[in-house]
Amino acid sequence: MDEITVKALETIEPYRGPHEIDGIRFRPAAAALGVSAWGMNVLEIDAGCEAYPEHDHVKDGQEEVYLVLRGSMQLRVGEASHALATGSFVRVPPGVTRKLLPGPQGVVVLAIGGTPGQAYASPW
Repeated sequence: MDEITVKALETIEPYRGPHEIDGIRFRPAAAALGVSAWGMNVLEIDAGCEAYPEHDHVKDGQEEVYLVLRGSMQLRVGEASHALATGSFVRVPPGVTRKLLPGPQGVVVLAIGGTPGQAYASPW
């Protein structure tokens, strides 16, 4: 018997709770698939939503990779802005403050994160 897990994105229930943000569906993909080696989430951000928090990972040392699955977005890093279209991906180191801004049709982004040299401990 295969020990794999297959899920359709739509079957992963979005996070519901005190940190829920209007205009953003945060799907905990790692938890849904049973992944424990790194963090992995899918963010669906509606067009016009600017509520995704500007943040860094200085405290936990986590680096992140974002892969645009559908739509487009601007990745704002300080005063710079980087246009990312479907199929684009980017690595952001822990000390860099970033903000995701969806394009005119919104964006669906796979976010993968982990701290180099450390086992991953999910906050979810």
